[in-house]
Formats: sequence, C-alpha cells, structure tokens
Amino acid sequence: MNRTFACIALVVLLAVPVVGQTASQATLPYSPSLDVTSMDKSVDPCVDLYAYACGGWQKKNPIPADQTSWEVYSKLYQDNLKFLRGILEEAAAAKTGRNKVTQEVGDFYGACMDEAAADRRGAEAIRPQLDAIAGMASVKDIAPMTARVILPFGRTLLFGAGSEQDPDNSEQVIADLDQGGLGLPDRSYYTKDDAKSQEIRARYLVHVQAVFELLGDTAEVAKKNADAVMGMETALAKASWTRVEQRNPYNLKNKMSMAELETLAPGFDWKSYYREARYPQFAVVNVDAPKFYKQVSEALTTEPLENWKTYFRFHVADAYSPFLSKAFADENFGFYRAYLRGAKAQQPRWRQCVQHTDFNLSDALGQAYVAKVFSPELKAAALDMVDRIEGSMRERIAQLDWMSPQTKEQALVKLNAIRNKIGYPDKWRDYSSIAISPTDFAGDMERTGAFEWHRQINKIGKPVDHGEWMISAATVDAYYDAQMNDINFPAGVLQPPIYDRKMDDAPNYGDTGGTIGHELTHGFDDEGSQYDAKGNLKEWWTKEDRAKFEARTQCVDDQYSSYVAVEDVHLNGKLTLGENVADLGGEILAFLAWQSKTKDMNLQPVDGLTPEQRFFVGYAQWDCANERPDDLRVRAATDPHSPAKFRINGVVVNMPEFAKAFGCKAGQPMVRTEAQRCRVW
Repeated sequence: MNRTFACIALVVLLAVPVVGQTASQATLPYSPSLDVTSMDKSVDPCVDLYAYACGGWQKKNPIPADQTSWEVYSKLYQDNLKFLRGILEEAAAAKTGRNKVTQEVGDFYGACMDEAAADRRGAEAIRPQLDAIAGMASVKDIAPMTARVILPFGRTLLFGAGSEQDPDNSEQVIADLDQGGLGLPDRSYYTKDDAKSQEIRARYLVHVQAVFELLGDTAEVAKKNADAVMGMETALAKASWTRVEQRNPYNLKNKMSMAELETLAPGFDWKSYYREARYPQFAVVNVDAPKFYKQVSEALTTEPLENWKTYFRFHVADAYSPFLSKAFADENFGFYRAYLRGAKAQQPRWRQCVQHTDFNLSDALGQAYVAKVFSPELKAAALDMVDRIEGSMRERIAQLDWMSPQTKEQALVKLNAIRNKIGYPDKWRDYSSIAISPTDFAGDMERTGAFEWHRQINKIGKPVDHGEWMISAATVDAYYDAQMNDINFPAGVLQPPIYDRKMDDAPNYGDTGGTIGHELTHGFDDEGSQYDAKGNLKEWWTKEDRAKFEARTQCVDDQYSSYVAVEDVHLNGKLTLGENVADLGGEILAFLAWQSKTKDMNLQPVDGLTPEQRFFVGYAQWDCANERPDDLRVRAATDPHSPAKFRINGVVVNMPEFAKAFGCKAGQPMVRTEAQRCRVW
C-alpha cells in the first residue's frame, strides 16, 4: 500500500486559493440517512426487508445509462465528483495565481478534458511504448522492456510487481511479485466451458482483433494476433490462483532469495528486470503465485518472440485505450462496460476526468474537499461512534461461549491494537516530481503511474508508514488493512445519507455504525483472523477454537452459496465469506453499541417507525441499489461482496433483534430458527 511522504509544504497551499474560490460555491446535496419516501410500505418487512426499506428508492433511481449499477454509495460518489469538478475547472482555467499544486491538478484535468488533442494523436500517444516492444531483438529483452513500460495507475505488464509488508514482520517492506497478465476479469473466464463463458471468449476475441486493427493491422493479421493473445492468456489463467485460493494468505506467502526466484522461473532475466526498474537492493522477494511464474518461464521458451510482441502490443493499447482517441475509447467501453457489465452509454468526459485526477493526484485534490466538508466536530463524532462499537466488540469477545480464555486474550490484544484513521491522512503526499503536461493526457497517465510504481518500489527495506492511506479523502468507501491492523474511513463516506448528524442515532448506527463494525470484524473474519495484533501472519488461536470458528463460518458460506445472483449463477460463498461475516458481525456490534448509548433515553417512534425499526431500516437503506444482470454476472465471479439484497436480508435473518422489532413470526422468510441462525462474532 502507499506509505512514503515528503515535502508537503507545496501541497498545503492548495487549500487556501481553491477552497476560497470554487469550493466555497459548491455544496453537497443533502439526503437524510433514513428517508421514508425511499420505502415501499406495501411490502411486509418480515417477507423482504430490503424491498420494504428500498422499494421506493429503486423506483425513483433507475440506473443511469452510463452506469453499470446505481447505489446509495455510487450516488453520493457522483455528488462528490460534481463538487470536485468545480475545484478542478477553476484550477484548469486559471492563467495566473496558481501554486505548484493547483497547477498540477488543473493541468492534469485540463489535459484529460482535451478530447480533440487525444483524437489528433491517436495511437501516437503510446508510440514510445510500442517502439520499446517492437525494438526487442530476443526473448531476453522482455525483462528490461517490462521494467520500462508502465501501464496507467501504476500497473505493470505481464505480472504484478512492487512491494508489500513482510507477512512475518509487518513493520518492514519487502519486494513482491503477483500474478497478472489477463485481459478478461478473472481466470474463470478462460477455464469455464459453459455456453455463456464461450460466448464471452468469442466476443473478447472480436475486441482484441478490433484493438489490433486500430493499431493499423489488417483484419487478417489482427485476427491471427487475437488468437495468439487468447492462447497465451489462457495458459497464464490456468496457472493462476483462483480468487478463493487468494483469500488464503498462506497460499500467497512464498518468500525466496533471488537465486531461488531464478531457479523457479529461469526463463526471465530477473537481474536485468530489477536493475532496469531501479529497485533498491533486497535479499527477499515474496512470490504470491509460484505456479504462475513457472508458466511465464515456460512460455518464454516455447512462444516465439513475435507472439510476445503481439501480446504486449495489445496489453499496452488496451490499457491506454480510455485515454487515447475516441475510436480506442469507444472500443474499450463497448467491450468492458457495455458488453460485460451492461452500461448503455459512456460517462461524460468531465466525470471520467475528475475520477482520474482524484485517483492519480488524490492527496492534492483531497485537501480542498476535506477543508470544505469535514469539520473537526464531524471527526470527533465519528471517532466516538468507533469507540463505542469497539467497546461492544470487547464485550462480545468476553461473552463468547465457544472461545477459550487463551484465544479471547489474544483477540482482545488485537482489538486494542487497531488504529482508527478517520477522515484523511495526517500528512499529504507530494507530487511535485511528476511532470504534468497540459497537452499530453496519455503521457500524464503514464508518468503518474510510473510515479506510483516507483514510490511503492522505494519502500523496500524501509519501515512501514502507519499514517498512509490507500484511498482518497473523497472516496465513498472504507476498508480494513490486515497487516496495518487499521480501519480507514475517509471523509467521503462520512457524509449524508451515509452518515447524517441531523438524524437520530438509530439510523446512523444502523448505517455507519454497521460499517464501522463491519471493518472491525474484518480483523476477525476468515482471512483477517489469521493475522495477529501486529499484522503478522501468525496463528494466535488454539487448534480447538479455530475448528469451532471454521464451523461457524461454514454456516455463513452455506447460507450465501444458496443465493442466486443472476439467472443460474449462484453466489460463491467462499469468495464472499469475509464480507458476509463482516456484514453480520458489524451489524450485531452496531446494534449493541446503539442500545448501550441510548439505554437511558426515552426514545419514541418517528415517522411511524419505532427506534428499533429505524435502526434496521437505516441499515437497509445504506445499500439501496439497482443492478444490471450483466454486472451481477461479472461480480459473482470477481467481487467478494454479495449483491445488495443479500447483504441486507442475509444479515437480518440471523438477528432475532430484527424479528422482534417488526413482530415477525416463525416460518416467515425473514425469520430463522435458533438452530438455523449463523453467528460468528
């Protein structure tokens, strides 16, 4: 993750001129955290809480043509993008008075918005990368070429490379190698043989051929090239971990020396690669997927050089397509968002450009956002909720009847060690070393990507920076980092309707409280529970307690595996297990914390809902959503989160507190018997 900071003085200057001008004119629209008009009271909540709480929202909020799904979270994020747009347009239009940082974000955004310039340049914008590929004289040249050619967002060709915390010593950063190299969303797209998978592969071949034709190949040559790419990617896919296998951190722990890496994958010139990439000296590299690298090495001896050039040409062009001419961008959209996920139209250019700026220059842009929307009082209120929910978890751990005192002691040590990061980082990243051009957007994407990749590389051998964040301050999301052992709630996710200081505690605890509990529970889900209080991959459970834990999580696995995502596609209960366990544990903790906070209050019904009902409706309304069938199919194969309906109904059927709140009777769909209920934390 991202952990080095330097020279923040220039970045700090952003807040004054920008916030004082454009941001002061922008506001985020207000939506309450519980909206009775979003409900459908014709539905019995004991039959379907999700439809009861969200039916009105679904009718009022059809999926925009440029979106693949539409949720409360994504709607708030779009509001954030509009807010940031004003800041960026001011910075891009200014001719004088800009400091270094406003110049960076303004020029980056302005270059992105210049669609005419992108059209004029076409594939010439990636000519240096294409020339580097064409200039390879032998397979031996692949290693230094892949070290030089960086894809957007800091991604690398053929495989993932960078750094990570040492799984055995989380305070140190080591070199890392991960699998990669595929154009389809997941290895299963290459290995499954059902009719839909065959259709997708056929359509992917059409897309690959189209990209080659845009690069100037004849239709005949492009078709041959597409077949070569598909063959190489299929071999890589078969040698890759499944997403479920990747959830086992012990599968990914394969530390080795350079000599051992060269023995594992002798066909790749590793010394040349690390020298060309300017890695610092290191003694150990963690290879997440050894079988994948054996396949890479084998392919380097069996595939002719021309096939490798073809493969790399496609992946460079495909990765950069959204930032090139309209023809490239349209082809990329047509396959990845329209065909695979069901989008009906491209997002407007400004929205794409705001997102790219927020991602690539997040700490610069984030300050203007934070200064406007995130007060010290809001941060204090969020921290108070975190403290209360952590207190509930301490009580839950102490009361667990299936866990031994020995394991409870270690669980409490881990819980007490969790760092709570709320709003934004204490230090802002400096981007002044990046040469941002107002006329070369593809180049800006390459240079910001290279900056990020080298920033990650340069962490190797250094202590971990615990103050760093993985996402921008404006992001509408939150996360738990198992090796950092911290929870992270950016300012973007602490806005109405997700967190609403105008509203009573019940819906706020049902919504944001449940999310806080969710992230805390990630430290104790099937994956997070394998890391100790310091973030090291280390067993801290007794053997008997681990077996009891796995039996309880199997209940959750079985429950969600029975749900159908779309058509004949079931959820993968093992892929979604960590998120489902966190959803369930988080909402239980939030309910306990809310009860504790309000135990001496004389709470009364509001809008015809009792306080307990408001808690559960508030919970359900955080994830009101409309989802396209095509998107659900992709997510069933790739997303560790369950679809919205199951994230809500799948939790409350395991909470007798819900049945009591709505007077549900035994035998109704939202009621499980004591024997059927899943309960982990």
